[in-house]
Amino acid sequence: VELVESGGGLVQAGDSLRLTCKVSGTIFRINTMAWYRQAPGKQRELVARVQFDDSDTAYSDSVKGRFTIFKDIAKNTMYLQMNSLKPEDTGVYYCNENLRTDSFTSSYNYWNQGTQVTVSS
Repeated sequence: VELVESGGGLVQAGDSLRLTCKVSGTIFRINTMAWYRQAPGKQRELVARVQFDDSDTAYSDSVKGRFTIFKDIAKNTMYLQMNSLKPEDTGVYYCNENLRTDSFTSSYNYWNQGTQVTVSS
């Protein structure tokens, strides 16, 4: 299983940015899809998470109303639309999928390498 992320970069405060995460490989079942970020000197934190069946979506308080997580199952792709970006949104963003590769193995968290998002004031 491989997660390939794209869309990071340098933007100004108030700008928008969309992150994309495409998953490939042998997948039996996806449980959750999520975005995390890690700012310099801080721990990695959950930004947004969605259940694969759309039964539940969660956002951190700091991004509610500004960020939207959504997916395109046909393209095996997950997105994070980030609007009204703030300097405090700066960090390395990671996509994460909790999934099973077959019916005999347990679920496992897969991560990508992360992409830098920098918001200047």
